[in-house]
Amino acid sequence: MSPNPSGGLREMEGESAMRHGTWFNTFATEGGAQNLPAETREELARLDNRLFEIWNLGDNVLLGWTHSAGELLILSIRHYTIPESVHAEADNRGGMRDAPRFINDVLSGPKYLEPAEFERICRSFNCKPEAVRVNFRIDNKRLAALVSDMVRCYGVSLVRNRAVVLLDAVEFSLQPPLDQMAMLNSLAYSVNSAYGQLLSKDIRIDFARTTTGDGFYIWNRATTAEANTELYKLMMMILADNAVAQRKSRSSWVPKLRAAFHVGEHYEFHQVEGLNPTNFSYIVGQVTVDLSRMVDCALPGQILLGDFATQTGGNGCERLIRHDTGDFVENTAATLDQLNGLDISGGRISNIRCYLTGRSVGGGHYQVNRYHLRDKHGTTRTVYNAKINIHRGTAEPIFLGIRGDDLQDFNASRVEAVSRDAAVT
Repeated sequence: MSPNPSGGLREMEGESAMRHGTWFNTFATEGGAQNLPAETREELARLDNRLFEIWNLGDNVLLGWTHSAGELLILSIRHYTIPESVHAEADNRGGMRDAPRFINDVLSGPKYLEPAEFERICRSFNCKPEAVRVNFRIDNKRLAALVSDMVRCYGVSLVRNRAVVLLDAVEFSLQPPLDQMAMLNSLAYSVNSAYGQLLSKDIRIDFARTTTGDGFYIWNRATTAEANTELYKLMMMILADNAVAQRKSRSSWVPKLRAAFHVGEHYEFHQVEGLNPTNFSYIVGQVTVDLSRMVDCALPGQILLGDFATQTGGNGCERLIRHDTGDFVENTAATLDQLNGLDISGGRISNIRCYLTGRSVGGGHYQVNRYHLRDKHGTTRTVYNAKINIHRGTAEPIFLGIRGDDLQDFNASRVEAVSRDAAVT
């Protein structure tokens, strides 16, 4: 038998409970529950066991929760209800009104719902919530956030306006299996090393990754205003570590990379492993489709950015400001002094420049080239070519990406120049 995650708590019986206890122990450590009183931890473990039962090995999806009269109310639906509701409306067979927008609003919203909103959503899905009695009060944000995180592990979330990076190992499929394993290990080390470097500058990225087979999708779970910029910095440091490793390597085990960065929406969920949801997540959505098609067109060593727009402000006190890809790169470039002093293989960063390639037209103005790519399905996407130059004191500089003048082999269906009003810094 295995003890409950709080240590010294009641033992859990049965093989499935033992595995589930191990999973919750990981969640409790990473989710910040380890410093709570033992009684509260035990109640959270019991709650998680109940959520596990409601989830029923993935047959149900947990959408949200609320609390009333000492009970937690859990909203769950069968896993096929979401696509069936959407397709029913599309096929004019009834379904809930405006199902895609309604469902996406639920999936992108908070897991904790005010009682009136919770009841409205229950009625929309024509389902009765599960009541769970607990011996603690949801009287602070920390406990409420922990419960929401637990519910999220058994559900699906739609995330909007989040940056995602795709790192792809060039000619990965042509390598023997042992070499493929070594290449992925090398890339994983570069990811972890870059993350450690940013932590030393107090840049705390709640990053997650999932393998594509020949690379990784990487995203930042943080919801701060700087989250997308910090992910771009993480990409820079990963590519820099990989580039230096390539220089030093005497074998093909350090992969040549091509990279794509884009902002969009995706669904995040936990797959089932054995009897439990995994404690790491997966993503699928339009942003992952776009990234995959972008990187298929990229040259070895190239860095592509999607054509995206994000918004800041608009909370009633601030003016809504729209930022496009060019604005994003310029704003990121203005913060790169933060990385000065970081050590990359014996050379400390003294200066970093990042920019989209194009040409200067004089007078403090320049143009950025925008490339139109047509994929194998006939869909056209717009991308930008990015460069990153890292200078390291007396050490050899690191030049990432491909210069605009060297893109003769880049298979773009059309190229247009877009004027910018500020000079590249």
